Amino acid sequence: MSFENLNLIEPILRALKTTGYTTPTPIQEQAIPIILKQKDLLGCAQTGTGKTAAFAIPILQLLNTGIHATKGHRNIKALILTPTRELAIQIQESFSTYGKFVDTKNLVIFGGVSQHSQVIALRNGIDILIATPGRLLDLMQQRHVNLQHIEFFVLDEADRMLDMGFLQDVKRVIAKLPHKRQTLFFSATMPPEIQKLADTILVNPEKVEVTPQSTTVEAITQGLYYVEREQKKNLLIHILQDETIKSALVFTRTKHGADKIVKELIRVHIHAEAIHGNKSQNNRQRALTNFKSGKIKVLVATDIAARGIDVDELSHVINFDMPNVAETYVHRIGRTGRAGLSGVALSFCDSEELGELKDINKLIGKAIPVVTDHPYAISVDEMPLNFIRKPSAQRRNSNSGFRSGSGRGRSNSSGGRSGNGSGSGVRSGSGHSHSSGEGRSGSSTSSGSNHSSSGRKRW
Repeated sequence: MSFENLNLIEPILRALKTTGYTTPTPIQEQAIPIILKQKDLLGCAQTGTGKTAAFAIPILQLLNTGIHATKGHRNIKALILTPTRELAIQIQESFSTYGKFVDTKNLVIFGGVSQHSQVIALRNGIDILIATPGRLLDLMQQRHVNLQHIEFFVLDEADRMLDMGFLQDVKRVIAKLPHKRQTLFFSATMPPEIQKLADTILVNPEKVEVTPQSTTVEAITQGLYYVEREQKKNLLIHILQDETIKSALVFTRTKHGADKIVKELIRVHIHAEAIHGNKSQNNRQRALTNFKSGKIKVLVATDIAARGIDVDELSHVINFDMPNVAETYVHRIGRTGRAGLSGVALSFCDSEELGELKDINKLIGKAIPVVTDHPYAISVDEMPLNFIRKPSAQRRNSNSGFRSGSGRGRSNSSGGRSGNGSGSGVRSGSGHSHSSGEGRSGSSTSSGSNHSSSGRKRW
């Protein structure tokens, strides 16, 4: 099937053609016709399946045809709510790309930066607003945002909203929306709390589930390295010195660990930068731009900062630290193997992470293949016998702040409600995206993510 078979209008087909898109992904093929029929939709799709285009393309078409077409002053007709600034920016870029030949204006807002330019853009009138919860609620309280004209509401990455403590903020936003609207709900996983939320805001929804929950993409080659913790940095350098690896996204559990890894890589002349909540918005965007352009080979990230990173043809994902929550493994490795391409996901496991590994293997329904052909290989039998696995809930609370309210709140994802930067942090588009500068991100970050479960200093 091609995009021409989805009854899309000519300006959108032309925009898709200029970007080189010819064949829709499974979620696009299934979701676009449903949304064009103006039905509510419940989408369960993991990272890398093309779900942004699945909702952006039909919304753009509906806003430019029939009763939804803009007449006179522009009011906000579509609201896309997403948990992190990086994902919000990428969604805005997608709307600008697919909508470059239609008469639609969009704006992205997030916290941690000055709201001045955002407010000016809102006053000038927009059709589509992409927002993180904290800044949106701030501007609503200041009466700069009016949601009474909303016709399309998209809740993206709903499970991550829950994990990051945004559930109450999401409910506050939903309470201000018109009762009559089309709602699109997307989540990579469907825990009970998310299913309950979906049941309360969707009306007779169609369901699209393109990949079974918590399964890994078939095109991704996975590998597991048993290694002592103190040798992880040496193993990482050994792997990255392979010149066939063109790009690698490295995940670490802590912000401090990410910075230390970058220093070690730079020491051996491997170009790398870090992206995490303690970095300013300008620094995070610069690092991401450098990585996408190939200026740097390695981007080291924490899970929260990495949500929404969308890099075409990313060859490798490396788990320097095993994730505390098994589902996070699926999200991490889904950064590669996108859009039908192949990819490689490598994971380093030390003696303290055997519990996490067991959870991951159980979740994905198979054991990750073990790689023994490397200088730092050890067997499970060689690992310390005093390893005691903590219960899952205890591991999550002590390591990641998972749903514990330990400081991970609004400022780490939307940049904070009272950012002290002087930049404008506004990106708006009427077919082309642009930025007028960004200030520093909010300084409140997770206090529970800088220590390992054992209390030892972690890389």
